[in-house]
Amino acid sequence: MIRVLLAEDQGMMRGALALLLGMEPDIEVVAQVGRGDEIVDAALLSRPDVALLDIELPGRSGLDAAADLRDETPDCRVLILTTFGRPGYLRRAMEAGAVGFLVKDGPVEELAEAVRKALRGETVIDPALAAAALGAGPNPLTARERDALAASVDGATIADIAAGLHLSESTVRNYLSSAIGKTGTRNRMEAVRTARQQGWL
Repeated sequence: MIRVLLAEDQGMMRGALALLLGMEPDIEVVAQVGRGDEIVDAALLSRPDVALLDIELPGRSGLDAAADLRDETPDCRVLILTTFGRPGYLRRAMEAGAVGFLVKDGPVEELAEAVRKALRGETVIDPALAAAALGAGPNPLTARERDALAASVDGATIADIAAGLHLSESTVRNYLSSAIGKTGTRNRMEAVRTARQQGWL
């Protein structure tokens, strides 16, 4: 049996996926979580062969959790399953050690087959998304520019961002200014929006 951990914040979707995967003769869902910060603990307890992770989860993103799983449970293969097929997300998922990236609107048979392929060590990527990611190029933002933009999401002031990131206000301004330039936008809210659309944040 292939042991699967499922991380999805929408309860109905999580339950439906667990039910559908559980109907496969060779797949057993051994753990289900609704938050990103619960993934690693659940994996350490249940020892899944494959982890199916959503990206946008409360507590921690599935992409960050994927990198932790690679370090904490190296035998567990990670598949990203998301509503948002953004090129930047695919690149970040691969960098975090994921072996697959699928969008949620595919048939469950494809998902089950992706789980089997992941266990065999194969890479499984939605073809249209792979083409888009190759065309999009790498993320131009540095880690610190991403941090500053992410901290801007709720309209925080420069002082708030500086305090939260333990940086000076002038350094935060520099990072934001650089991010605005790299995204070709007019202000930090537009930069946040563009970076999110590209999957860079």
